[in-house]
Amino acid sequence: MSDTHNSQNAHSGHGFETVAIHAGNTADPLTGAVVPPIYQVSTYKQDGVGGLRGGYEYSRSANPTRTALEENLAALEGGRRGLAFASGLAAEDCLLRTLLSPGDHVVIPNDAYGGTFRLFAKVVSRWGVEWSVADTSDPASVRAALTPKTKVIWVETPSNPLLGITDVAAVAQVAREAGARLVVDNTFASPYLQQPLALGADVVVHSLTKYMGGHSDVVGGALIVADPALGDELAYHQNAMGAVAGPMDAWLVLRGIKTLPVRMDRHSENATKVADMLSRHARVTRVLYPGLPEHPGHEVAAKQMKAFGGMVSFQVEGGEEAAVAVCDRAKLFTLGESLGGVESLIEHPGRMTHASVAGSALEVPSDLVRLSVGIESADDLLADLQQALG
Repeated sequence: MSDTHNSQNAHSGHGFETVAIHAGNTADPLTGAVVPPIYQVSTYKQDGVGGLRGGYEYSRSANPTRTALEENLAALEGGRRGLAFASGLAAEDCLLRTLLSPGDHVVIPNDAYGGTFRLFAKVVSRWGVEWSVADTSDPASVRAALTPKTKVIWVETPSNPLLGITDVAAVAQVAREAGARLVVDNTFASPYLQQPLALGADVVVHSLTKYMGGHSDVVGGALIVADPALGDELAYHQNAMGAVAGPMDAWLVLRGIKTLPVRMDRHSENATKVADMLSRHARVTRVLYPGLPEHPGHEVAAKQMKAFGGMVSFQVEGGEEAAVAVCDRAKLFTLGESLGGVESLIEHPGRMTHASVAGSALEVPSDLVRLSVGIESADDLLADLQQALG
């Protein structure tokens, strides 16, 4: 498939909400169905030997439902090409194999997602790739972590689970000066709240499982790039490695994206109310939410984000066991990993999503609780947290 710039141009000047609904979503030419079909197919009848019908031959290489999603993703992030994968980590794996060679060096955040850390520490390192951690909220710290072999600077903003904020434009300048690529994991924000490519990033990573899908019913990942040549390289490796999004998964994400703007508005509104309540609770020692004025990254977040998102973390008086007890007592907040669905989730990162970083420079506080604030009644969510805190 070629780059998706033409699809982006078709919606140039349209608002994000319009692009989310229409980009890649052309009516079915056979029936006129306004929703793209689920092309649950492995192979395609050809017009002749070597004559691909519409560019399709085998669904690992390309599938019309996946193409619709990839066009939509590129348009939403303002990129030249989008690629959809079987999971967020599959997308990261493909990206790293494309950008890195043995002996190269990567700077990663000191509060990265546990799965990303595991990929670097246990998988990529075996290829002879070196990595080091930096406080990416401080461009000087990122610059100090660079080596002559640095090829990639990896950023999460907001970060998982500590909700750290990185000034994307400032770190993009550091990357340019070093001749490195800047990769931004935009999962916590979504393209509705933040546009990293417009701020100077080279690649955007998403776990489509989270806010993009939005309904806790699909696993997927994505890469969106500004450079068509890099997009071609990634597409080659996507096909060669094979960890592609299936048609049903692509369709579910495409459906979810149509309501992304209204969902993110509600997630952000509810999370703000939750963070405000927690900041005044006697048993809470610290609240991590970039929407709070006292958050160290508040001003940067206000500059580069439309709103502050639906993720809130907080620390509990009484240490690890007290934090675990809060998770266990919650009723409306479901105890579970993942995030970004319409239902609210609660978890203990140290024992759940971030157990893999225990004992490393990325180890999270043992008294930390992470919330994925859903779109239920805010009053009901506040009441549940009040009773869980005791």
